[in-house]
Amino acid sequence: MGEHFDILIVGGGHGGAQAAVALRQRKFAGTIAIVGDEPELPYERPPLSKDYLSREKEFERILIRPASFWADKEVTMLLGRRVTAVDPAAHRVTTADGATIGYGALIWATGGSPRRLTCDGHDLSGVHAVRTRADVDRLMGELATTTRVVVIGGGYIGLEAAAVLSKLGKQVTVLEALPRVLARVAGEPLSRFYEAEHRAHGVEVRLDAMVAALVERDGAVSGVRLADGEVLPCEMVIVGIGIIPSVEPLLAAGAAGGNGVDVDAHCRTSLPDIYAIGDCAAHESHFAGGARIRLESVQNANDQATTVAKAITGEPAPYEAVPWFWSNQYDLKLQTVGLSTGHDQVVVRGDIAARSFSIVYLKQGRVIALDCVNATKDYVQGRALVLAGAAIAPERLADAAVPLKELATA
Repeated sequence: MGEHFDILIVGGGHGGAQAAVALRQRKFAGTIAIVGDEPELPYERPPLSKDYLSREKEFERILIRPASFWADKEVTMLLGRRVTAVDPAAHRVTTADGATIGYGALIWATGGSPRRLTCDGHDLSGVHAVRTRADVDRLMGELATTTRVVVIGGGYIGLEAAAVLSKLGKQVTVLEALPRVLARVAGEPLSRFYEAEHRAHGVEVRLDAMVAALVERDGAVSGVRLADGEVLPCEMVIVGIGIIPSVEPLLAAGAAGGNGVDVDAHCRTSLPDIYAIGDCAAHESHFAGGARIRLESVQNANDQATTVAKAITGEPAPYEAVPWFWSNQYDLKLQTVGLSTGHDQVVVRGDIAARSFSIVYLKQGRVIALDCVNATKDYVQGRALVLAGAAIAPERLADAAVPLKELATA
């Protein structure tokens, strides 16, 4: 028959780990197992492109919990095993080695796999993603023989990796296919600020840059050929062009979804006793005007895990958490609250040149999000404005001398 658990969590990232933690915090007494395709205990992902890559933190320091915690809480760890099929009727999953595991309820927390290049040379050695510990260890193992790095993709992962590698003395070029970095997640003032910061730190940032192929020498990457024929010589390529949600087994089993697996306000999929959380879960968000979105953030994974734990332990509460996010690059701490997608007005608060400022995003006159750079007070106080959908005149928001909390009560 194989093993059986009351709760089977597929995926050992932030969401999966937090689901087990939250269930035990809520006095769930049944059996719990986490089946994860990596050999490691659950660990934090954000440091991979930040302090783990820069060697400021050892791996043990980015574990979500020490090994003893999982033993104490009686959470069974089934590591290095990948779930390839789900049988919702039989309440059973099959792993890549052909074994089956039964469950009472299933929590799907698999995240996603890095989107790969499809051009010639995409599978050469020296081409890296930044998604797992193994990815970063492999990358770090090649740094000694690397002088020039090309980062493909000007999103947060690419920019964070570029910042660390330039601090490590590498010559770094960032290629972004769109007319600005961070184009999908931030307004133009923030994009232009980060482009200028990276250039000031010696990183070459190229916009509207289309990659045609990766160039090979002796089986390894030796350059990136652009669409116009120019070749940028390099010994390493880092690809940061997004993720593909890992939901094939659920969709094959009949779950509703497409870009991820669709979930309701309690993170339930359309299949019985199967929940989904984190990067792979497409949910309707009040903060996105009711649109169905996938949120790729630690906050979302953790908060959805708690939502599922509440549902399983008989105290259901819909997922309504305010989205937040952070990014560290050089000495800049970016903190974001809310979702800026669909904004129709941008207000800059403070002095961009002083490297401490906030960008407030409005939609139909109401605050929907803030990006705060080295401005933690705005981030903390701005949350209430996002929650309230506060209607505040742009000129008042722009006056950095007036604290946001005073505007919230005005």
